[in-house]
Amino acid sequence: MAERSFAKEVTELRKRDGEIFESEGILAVVKGLLQSGVSYIGGYQGAPVSHGIDVLKDAGEILDDLGIQVEFSGNEAIAAAMLGASINYPVRGAVLFKSTVGTNVASDAISNLCSAGVRGGALMILGEDYGDGSAIIQERTYAFALKSQAWLLDPRPDLESIVNSIEQGFELSEASSTPVMLQLRIRACHVTGAFVAKDNRPATGVSAEAKTDPIFDFGNVCLPPSVYRHEEDKMQRRLPAAKKFIRENKLNEVFEGDLDKIGIITLGGHYNGVVRALQLQGLASLDGQSRVPIYCLNVAYPLADDEVLEFCAGKSAVLIVEEGQPAYLEDAIGGILRRGDLQTTIVGKQVFPMAGEYRGDVLLDGIAKFLEGSSPTTLDLAPVTQPSAHVRDLKGRAAEMLGAKVPIRLPTFCTGCPERPVMTALKLAERDVGKFHVSSDIGCHTMSTLKPFNMGSTVLGYGLGLAATSAVTPIMERPVVTLMGDGGFWHSGLSNGVVNHVANQNDGVLVILKNGYSAATGHQTLPSTTREQMGDGAPGLDIAKTLKAFDVKWIKTLRSYDLHAMVGTLKDALTTKTKGLKVIIADGECQLAKARRMKPIERERIKTGKRVVQARFDVDENVCTGDHSCIRLSGCPSLTIKDSSDPLKRDPVATVLNTCVGCGHCGEVAHEAILCPSFYKTEQVRNASRFERFAARANRWMIARMQGRAG
Repeated sequence: MAERSFAKEVTELRKRDGEIFESEGILAVVKGLLQSGVSYIGGYQGAPVSHGIDVLKDAGEILDDLGIQVEFSGNEAIAAAMLGASINYPVRGAVLFKSTVGTNVASDAISNLCSAGVRGGALMILGEDYGDGSAIIQERTYAFALKSQAWLLDPRPDLESIVNSIEQGFELSEASSTPVMLQLRIRACHVTGAFVAKDNRPATGVSAEAKTDPIFDFGNVCLPPSVYRHEEDKMQRRLPAAKKFIRENKLNEVFEGDLDKIGIITLGGHYNGVVRALQLQGLASLDGQSRVPIYCLNVAYPLADDEVLEFCAGKSAVLIVEEGQPAYLEDAIGGILRRGDLQTTIVGKQVFPMAGEYRGDVLLDGIAKFLEGSSPTTLDLAPVTQPSAHVRDLKGRAAEMLGAKVPIRLPTFCTGCPERPVMTALKLAERDVGKFHVSSDIGCHTMSTLKPFNMGSTVLGYGLGLAATSAVTPIMERPVVTLMGDGGFWHSGLSNGVVNHVANQNDGVLVILKNGYSAATGHQTLPSTTREQMGDGAPGLDIAKTLKAFDVKWIKTLRSYDLHAMVGTLKDALTTKTKGLKVIIADGECQLAKARRMKPIERERIKTGKRVVQARFDVDENVCTGDHSCIRLSGCPSLTIKDSSDPLKRDPVATVLNTCVGCGHCGEVAHEAILCPSFYKTEQVRNASRFERFAARANRWMIARMQGRAG
């Protein structure tokens, strides 16, 4: 079961021409695709476009009615390769994946698509979710678009603008025979709003002749001499056609203002933040009408030179708002102005930081500095600089009141996470066999690098954890341990890591954390997701059998929560004389997904009078020594401390919060690490049998008698 269901919301996708469509950004993205007559959609989960994958799954009936093929790809390269259908055939296709990972993994497919060109519209919807993600997206995606010659859209975080960019993106792709990238920051994916819908369009098919006589054109194959003609075509036909389409269809927007001697050029993704800053500075109305003229680039690349020159003409200074570095936009616009013999001053990184996210306070500061140095003398700067000064004052007062920096609140494994026992087992094994190098991977288990575990010296990419050990293994005295989730394993860990290790006869220990889902992105299905977890549609491939097929001989599968067995197996793997890859499959379903799946079942059982047992653990504070080793070895969010009720105990004692899910890991830790025996288990039985109710009453009576006698 996915983290979020869109079963109710997808009914909005049936809205017809003229009806008002209200939703959040990611649902509007799917509606935009349906309105564009897309024939096929592919994608790989990666926040924030993961919810787009979830929407597509819940909208299966609507997509079938329109004849749209949907495929949830094994990784981003597979998704991007789907767009190959649009090279020879006039069909529209779209793929969704995370930008920072996806453009790297799918680089070959994207580069060859851009080289060969497309007959049908090809759209890549790229999302980013990190705190500084929009800066990363700018640095990586912009560079990739520039070198590959893919047009890059960056729409305003507004539903109408996003949907228009999708529809126009397909048209731009077809007009210029070039794939188009559309980047979505996390705010754009989750912004809410409304727009006037259009009718959904059925998928465009190919002719009956093409179905039986496939098209072959060596000119579309990325080999010499075709690639030389591709490069010429990019410059002589495709790029001019793209710029012409951008100008004629007004993909970029100009918002006029009365302070016409200055201006702001901003990427579409920053538009809302810029306008909000101007509102606080008294330079924009509540409905967004700015006194400072704004040129909003919904197309980040290519730039329309004549639009830039027209906007900057007559202006003494223009502020460029773009995150990250190098300053692609600032440098490109500066070149356009010099070639156009305009002496307008360009201001950008002089007032904005070179790195990091352009938050509200950063925009306030940067715009204020720009206006202080470039605004007309008639403009009263006091209201402009006051918001920035107010923010600085609040920060200063907060720091003074706190007296010291607030401790960083690091993320951690969820309560009951099946990956936590594996990290504890690694620490306990390390105690016995000595320290060993740990290579981590992308996923929930990446939090092993944080306290209290602090394990994972390298994190190089999704599914690359094992590959990252190739040069480390020969210099280490003990075997190197790699942590990898089942998502990373199927994404690229099998082909990039396991195959390479076996082929090169490398030594090492691989721990595969099999929680059953792509958990970190919202519990999307994996090839190894079981039918019990996701229903009859789940693939249910077996990781152990797959490894055996690749000639891995040392494979052990065990329950993640069996700490004793896990410690023993890790020690065996680290000390055995057997050379080659040793694989431990830690099998434990993601606790969040399990709870989401089981709660409706348990509610129904309780409602129908069936027996349901719910377990949880607690600490006997009379036994607890206050050592807190259990916390250091577990790190469970439900395991914390409280003041002891015993006046003779100065140190706080351990306690378990009501968020406990009864996984039993805390008790396992106390037993395996030989700590104080203070943990105990309780069970709440709903709809208990007659015998259980009688036994409970007898126990209470006996305890009361014994307590009375002791008194």
